[in-house]
Amino acid sequence: MKIAMIGTGYVGLVSGVCFSDFGHDVICVDKASDKVARLTQGEVPIYEPGLEAVLARNVAAGRLYFTTDLARAVDGADAVFIAVGTPTRRGDGHADLTHVMAAASEVAQALTGYAVVVTKSTVPVGTNRKVAQVVREANPEADFDVASNPEFLREGAAIDDFMKPDRVIVGVESDRARNVMSDIYRPLYLRDFPVVYTDLETAEMVKYAANAFLATKISFINEVAALCERVGADVKEVARGMGLDGRIGNKFLHAGPGYGGSCFPKDTSALARTGQEYGVPQRITETVIAVNDMTKRRMIDKVMNLCGGSVNGCKIAVLGVTFKPETDDMREAPSLTIVPALVGGGAQVCVVDPHGQREGEALLPGVTWMDDPYAAVEGADCLVILTEWNAFRALDLKRLATSMATPSMADLRNIYDPADALAAGFTAVETVGRAGTARPAESAEAAQ
Repeated sequence: MKIAMIGTGYVGLVSGVCFSDFGHDVICVDKASDKVARLTQGEVPIYEPGLEAVLARNVAAGRLYFTTDLARAVDGADAVFIAVGTPTRRGDGHADLTHVMAAASEVAQALTGYAVVVTKSTVPVGTNRKVAQVVREANPEADFDVASNPEFLREGAAIDDFMKPDRVIVGVESDRARNVMSDIYRPLYLRDFPVVYTDLETAEMVKYAANAFLATKISFINEVAALCERVGADVKEVARGMGLDGRIGNKFLHAGPGYGGSCFPKDTSALARTGQEYGVPQRITETVIAVNDMTKRRMIDKVMNLCGGSVNGCKIAVLGVTFKPETDDMREAPSLTIVPALVGGGAQVCVVDPHGQREGEALLPGVTWMDDPYAAVEGADCLVILTEWNAFRALDLKRLATSMATPSMADLRNIYDPADALAAGFTAVETVGRAGTARPAESAEAAQ
């Protein structure tokens, strides 16, 4: 099969590379000539484990190409995937479909034979029918079908997710389009991975409903964590007890500073907006969004508490600023709320993140970037853990405490046992979902 992939952002690049690894001929299109040149040379513009190796393998095999020439890519393609950005629109919270519709119009004018125009971008219900209308208006003679094929890739595990998916959702309305999509996903079908065919609207809704549900689990456990802090319960044990119930499961029940990334914030906002437009308010999703915003602000209070109520003049070391480990993605990361509040409060902030600096430098002005956690905490008044990178999971706590001016820690990912941190020399430890600030026994008694 010949596939054209319009857009080489996260979704488009990963999808195009993986489709070529299935054995298809794939041409990825991007308007940025410098980006295309780098990709052609094997330089991947994002950090995603394993992606560079798979890309290089398929470029060498002659199955994967990059170009700025959309017409060349679309000419003779069996399927044209639209994988451009759909950011949250300012003002109303809906998904901005400007790039999707522009791509659809360009694709229409380049079609030379029958092709399935596939929306890979996350789009609200009804978008694929609008895409079909745009294609018809731009090229009344076009021979095409539209399909909805939402992605479910986790950043940091995208290659595995594409090659071994929980499911593939395909919305189609003709046997002709279904046959093309079946041929494209045949390698997965042969290995018994579920490929679910449905109508366009259902496929569009599946993506939003799935992400909103997962975001709900995160906001739920974060709200429970706030209650645990008041009543004296341990949210980690609460989550474990809940997760052992097969009807609930243990995934997305890890209390922390709130969700971020390219999907959950955008998709919950778009679903809530769609509900409002159709007169069916999505009250749970709206509350999920509000709880997530509140959770981020609550983390700021924890750091303030460790610094005596004000961070003015304090040196604070922050470990991790990407929204999750194993990615360089900073979109909607909790750090974008928390770190500016610390800087704005007068703190000197040193940041360490294995892959966050490239994106983070422009988003977090006023911070000092460092490579070594131990160097970052030298003379610091507080250590804040925001992202649970493996590099931060087994640090020498005693060495950290000894290096700090005031050995206090806000472990906002619950990586460390507070008792271990106190034994290593920390004098105060804030976690998420545990009662109070952990302090050495003698200090706690004196404070009463």
